[in-house]
Amino acid sequence: MLDLTDIIPSVRDLVNRVAGFISSQVNQVSMAQIEEKSKNSLVSFVDKQAEIRLVEGLRNIIPGSTFLTEEGTVEQQKGEWRWIIDPLDGTTNFLHGIPVFAISVALQFRGTTALGIVHEIGQNEQFYAWEQGGAWCNGRPIRVAAASSMDQALIATGFPYYDYKRIAGYLDVLESLMRDTRGVRRCGSAAVDLAYVAAGRYNAFFEYSLHPWDVAAGAFIVLEAGGVVTDFKGENNFLFGKEVIAGGAIIHACLLETIQSAFFR
Repeated sequence: MLDLTDIIPSVRDLVNRVAGFISSQVNQVSMAQIEEKSKNSLVSFVDKQAEIRLVEGLRNIIPGSTFLTEEGTVEQQKGEWRWIIDPLDGTTNFLHGIPVFAISVALQFRGTTALGIVHEIGQNEQFYAWEQGGAWCNGRPIRVAAASSMDQALIATGFPYYDYKRIAGYLDVLESLMRDTRGVRRCGSAAVDLAYVAAGRYNAFFEYSLHPWDVAAGAFIVLEAGGVVTDFKGENNFLFGKEVIAGGAIIHACLLETIQSAFFR
């Protein structure tokens, strides 16, 4: 068994270096260099090059480790130690010059997440956690917020951008939140939203039609920061179930009730 405290400095340094590369490419990508993988899902050479650099560095940190990555620049395999990587979460923001995008890196041991890093590049903030090590941002401990009612809560979400089959329930939830909370925010990066929940900036976050690389690191950081993370059924299938609710215990419970009333009535 690896000692995570031994490798976290190397992983943080690698992510920081790749974040520097991404930052250097802001406003440097032309329209001809952008691909549309599927509806409203964009990718550039920056995403791919960042992923290649992360994979190479992480493979050196844990030789023989395997990968699950968004851009598929490496063979996708399961293994005892597996990295789950989104090299640039918030690509659309990046390509439009909106400074909310991040690197997301999680490490699993035998299918259970043990380490997570979300590096928000625009603010140069690195959120990270390892198993039983707490949650941190740039060397400072972080904790989920302790709001005790929805009227004290600021909620983050991600708008559906390709899967509209559940849009009626989603809009019902939005109406309820607009009426009953301090507000709703949509930044365009699930990894950043989850990191901000862990840091107590948002009280909760929810979204559906997500992928493992969108949430693996951020959800783990929320858990280590004292939060609760589930799918829309209140169960533990948020990594591969394509839906997530994360927040402090009280607000998570309230949001879960609102979502279940709208989606499962």
